[in-house]
Amino acid sequence: MDIRAILAGLAFALMWSSAFTSARIIVADASPLAALTLRYLISGLIGVAIARALGQSWRLTPAQWRATIMFGVLQNTLYLGLNFVAMQTVEASVAVIIASAMPLLVALAGWLFLGDRLGVLSVVGLIAGFTGVGLIMSARITGGIDLYGVMLCIIGLLALTFATLSVRGATSGGNFLMIVGLQMLAGCAALAVATVLFETPRFTPSWPLAAAFAYTTLVPGLAATFVWFWLVNRIGATRAATFHFLNPFLGVAIAALLLGETLGPRDLLGVAIIALGILAVQLSRHQKT
Repeated sequence: MDIRAILAGLAFALMWSSAFTSARIIVADASPLAALTLRYLISGLIGVAIARALGQSWRLTPAQWRATIMFGVLQNTLYLGLNFVAMQTVEASVAVIIASAMPLLVALAGWLFLGDRLGVLSVVGLIAGFTGVGLIMSARITGGIDLYGVMLCIIGLLALTFATLSVRGATSGGNFLMIVGLQMLAGCAALAVATVLFETPRFTPSWPLAAAFAYTTLVPGLAATFVWFWLVNRIGATRAATFHFLNPFLGVAIAALLLGETLGPRDLLGVAIIALGILAVQLSRHQKT
């Protein structure tokens, strides 16, 4: 892994982890589903426009369309939609810790349902990762955390895990930027329906809202996606996924720095255990490839 790949991996982890803090800022002044619908409309149109400028086609195969719509709805509508709703009452650090368990859950589900084989290092990593999550969440629950918001984050995590497993092995046919843009537009369409059915849109103009919305649309929404695909093309998906172990650290650090969320010794210990667990699982997968 060369220095450019390392820097790209660090940049991706930083951008992904920061999305929870910017989302927390957004939902303070805007209704979550309406804000997310607008975000994906803008991000999707920009992504499709860039893809067209690069010569990529939106004429996908039926299998690509199915994967694109399924992933768009599961990730962009369910996973992020539920997280945005939850972060009206749940701290960004809690949401990022739950979401960071995704690589662990994908590995566990692959073993349970798809026949994936787990090495000793993977098993140790899974036990450590889920122990870290339990350590943090037990402390937060006794501290009076909103359990409904936590439940929404967990359901969103399950949706993202299912999306990841369901499209595993799907190919983009060279149109990966176009597919990313179309995924965002699929999520936008589903979110628009959810907004009409379940939400009364609200909007309180403020500079923090404008800055957070622009940031989450352009940086975690577009830039992080482009960096991720560049990284996967350069070093492969398994090696690229190793950078996910940084997400718990970066996510809680950014939330503490920008939102003033408090972190106790038990939280820091749990974050360290989760990160090591994710790293162990990813390293085990790397050894098999």
